[in-house]
Amino acid sequence: MTTSAEVAMIHPLGPTTVEDWLAEAQPSDGSRLELMLGYLYMTPPPGGRHQYAAGELFVFLRNALRSAGRRDLHVLPSVAVRISTAFRTGVLPDVAVVNADFNHTSFAAEDLVLAVEVWSHGNTREERETKIAGYTAARVPYLWIVELPNGRPARFEGYRLGESGYRQEVFANSGETVIAPGPISVEVDTDALR
Repeated sequence: MTTSAEVAMIHPLGPTTVEDWLAEAQPSDGSRLELMLGYLYMTPPPGGRHQYAAGELFVFLRNALRSAGRRDLHVLPSVAVRISTAFRTGVLPDVAVVNADFNHTSFAAEDLVLAVEVWSHGNTREERETKIAGYTAARVPYLWIVELPNGRPARFEGYRLGESGYRQEVFANSGETVIAPGPISVEVDTDALR
């Protein structure tokens, strides 16, 4: 897996800083404006299926955190995370678990314990690879990915950060219930992700 540093050496950094990105207003149509290696990157507004899956994962996480009494962790939908100032990268994971006070408009990478990405046909390969490389370089301990292929059931993947990158610990097709890796045990019913 390519790191942010390796990507930056292949592609020169763009002119936009993390501070510039944070000062930009998010588009009013629901599109998402992220920063990838110094370039602003806009994805189309997430559709209903995408939002539904992200919402279900938010609920699974919130309920698990409450049941475990983990008041030190907070689950948030689509918040700005400053992945790397040096490599000018800032992202909006679909769901985030942070270990910091949630009364902020953006969070440092070290505050991010779990990033959840829901991907469909609108997410390019370059976007996916850059985000995963950013999470890896930032040493985010856990990553969940939900794939929503056109006209097909959802797939769930759960990763834990190892010495050299993410290691897949869980893979589930629709219809399976799994215990996803994370700061606490979280049961994910893939049927609920539709």
